[in-house]
Amino acid sequence: MTKRKIKHMRQIREGMKVLSLIVLFMAVSMGTFAKSQPSKREFRGAWIQCVNGQFQGIGTQQMQQTLRYQLDELQKDGVNAIIFQVRPECDALYPSKLEPWSKFLSGRQGQAPSPYWDPLQWMIEECHKRGMELHAWINPYRAKTKTTNQLANNHIAVQHPERVFSYDGQYILNPALRENREYICQVVNDIVTRYDVDGLHIDDYFYPYPAAGQPIPDQRNFQQDPRGFSNINDWRRDNVDVFVKELGETIHKAKPWVKFGVSPFGIYRNQKTDPRNGSRTNGLQNYDDLYADVLKWVNNGWVDYCVPQLYWEIGNRAADYKELIGWWNRNAGKRPLYIGEDVLRTVKFADPQNPSIHQLAAKRRLHQQSANVNGTVLWYAKSAVDNPGNYGTLLRTDYWRYPALQPLMPFIDSDAPKHPKRLKAKWERDGYYLTWKAPKGKGWQDEAYRYVVYQFTPDEPLNTDDPSKIIAMPYDNKVRLNYKDGSRKYVYVVTALDRMSNESAGKKKKVKL
Repeated sequence: MTKRKIKHMRQIREGMKVLSLIVLFMAVSMGTFAKSQPSKREFRGAWIQCVNGQFQGIGTQQMQQTLRYQLDELQKDGVNAIIFQVRPECDALYPSKLEPWSKFLSGRQGQAPSPYWDPLQWMIEECHKRGMELHAWINPYRAKTKTTNQLANNHIAVQHPERVFSYDGQYILNPALRENREYICQVVNDIVTRYDVDGLHIDDYFYPYPAAGQPIPDQRNFQQDPRGFSNINDWRRDNVDVFVKELGETIHKAKPWVKFGVSPFGIYRNQKTDPRNGSRTNGLQNYDDLYADVLKWVNNGWVDYCVPQLYWEIGNRAADYKELIGWWNRNAGKRPLYIGEDVLRTVKFADPQNPSIHQLAAKRRLHQQSANVNGTVLWYAKSAVDNPGNYGTLLRTDYWRYPALQPLMPFIDSDAPKHPKRLKAKWERDGYYLTWKAPKGKGWQDEAYRYVVYQFTPDEPLNTDDPSKIIAMPYDNKVRLNYKDGSRKYVYVVTALDRMSNESAGKKKKVKL
């Protein structure tokens, strides 16, 4: 090759580099980067709270209408699990012989909803229709919120005032008392045995959040029964440890497949308190202030998943989101780890690297870089539905645009069911359907619970690891197809999932639509 040709080739390469930089700059300016690559397995949850009063006294019809709308929008956003608050203050958003109806439902504690309905059962059915899990969310120790002034006659604080202490306008079931642990476990056993919930969820209210100048009134309990502890803080942590362990055992004894989740405050310990294990933060601490040793529960397998509430923004001086997601990723990987996200705060603050956009993209990148992070839970559902900063739009068009299976939990069950049988494409009264027979299975570990339907063109590889090929995840043994004129050819693959989302091999069927 002549020197002139070599020089010419170099000029072409340099020109291509410049052109690439120009294209890259235009992509950045116009926001046209390639979309993210959603995972096939990811917990995509949203908390639906009642304690904020959004449903209080609005009536059955309006509450159902509101919930339907929220669930429909969340389904479009890609959400696959709802965490629904059913026990905010030793009360119930379901008919209970143990606790009174919640004021956050009817407006008055102890008063049944009118027209009568069971919100928990209704939510289970509505969520499952939409392919979502339903996790029942309880506040274990809180017996009265600050805004409640009247308790029903059958409320635990009225029947057994000696088992409750008052703190900062609240009533708290004393965690030191064995009978309170047994009582909470009895309530949870009632929920789990009566309802087809997919999970049981507790949040960050253990011992109460500290209020200045208000000591916890349990010194007498400590003196009467120290159980070998010389330090009251260690004794309090042990009270909560014993409860969490017993609660998990209660759940799994009733139904081994029901997932037990905890959503702790986002800081375990600050580095200045614990130089070895703390995070570079400066805030309230689970371990020292709430007496919740969350890492012990995770590392001992007492919980099935953990959702730290990382409600801060990237760059927060006291609690930097980037610091905390890294800390939890490094320290809490022995159980599935999901991140609690504050929707409003995410869109309120600018991306530190790109001030023209908010922080959703930056937070999603941190998720993708964290090997032990398996999902997200949105705080809270209504915020996502309201779509501030196009948050929900970005989920449904990019980050969660394809369906996702739940993360695996092999410590509960790792055996997949057998594959579906007898796939057929046939006409029924209301349309053209792909149908199949459930595989045989003995017991909850082997039985098919729901299915995954993949659609491929004849020239595509049958890659069931590709979530973009999932068209449905029904609980029924059929899915309706969009028949046109019989000229389009497709290959469908159907797999079976058990209660723990273990996936079978696929069964395929060629279909013309």
